[in-house]
Amino acid sequence: MTKRTALVTGANGGIGSAVCDQLRAADVTVRTMDVAGPADVVMDLSADPIPADAVRDVDICVSVAGVVDTYAPAHSMSAEKWSRDIDVNLTGSFRAIQACLPGMRERRFGRIVAISSMAAQLGSPGKVAYAASKAGLYGMVRTIAIENCALGITANCVLPGMIATPPVLALPEADQERIRAAVASGRFGRPEEVADLVAFLVRDASGYITAQEIGIDGGLQLNPLYVGPSRAGRAGE
Repeated sequence: MTKRTALVTGANGGIGSAVCDQLRAADVTVRTMDVAGPADVVMDLSADPIPADAVRDVDICVSVAGVVDTYAPAHSMSAEKWSRDIDVNLTGSFRAIQACLPGMRERRFGRIVAISSMAAQLGSPGKVAYAASKAGLYGMVRTIAIENCALGITANCVLPGMIATPPVLALPEADQERIRAAVASGRFGRPEEVADLVAFLVRDASGYITAQEIGIDGGLQLNPLYVGPSRAGRAGE
């Protein structure tokens, strides 16, 4: 089996760290990238072109980095808040993946996974910029998949629902109880469950799975009345 090298952005977060652990357990060499805490790779994603030497040998790119704390309804969303979510969640993901593509194309092998959100499909009151940025990832990976499928490169989106990460566990207990009650499985997902799905998608043997949008939400989509954490009630402000 060929030894693979992965780049994981947002590697210090709940999902990112679980992805790193799963890939290391699969004997993948993992390089981390994160603005919060230690990281193996530092790249200026605003540079054009991005200096890609540090990731030239990357076979697997998992883009997890993102922000989720911007709250404003559509009618009063400032340009600054809108741009922050789009720049980090969509543009940042694209630029990290873009830096890895030349090496993948040269070797005729690559696995790309962008971590989106169920908000991309369900919407999220009070978080229009977040939902838009996460929805944009699917169009991005589909296009990357079309452009690179013949070169042995796959690109997919994973859409977690409510996962037991620090931001979710920091919600008021009443909020957590209401969300769990809205999920068919009656619980939050575990970061390790998302990481399991990512690890499956980036295997050599998963080369026939590409351009897909795969939810992992415990049945959250089955509840048409779910509107997210109670702070979403501020959407009418």
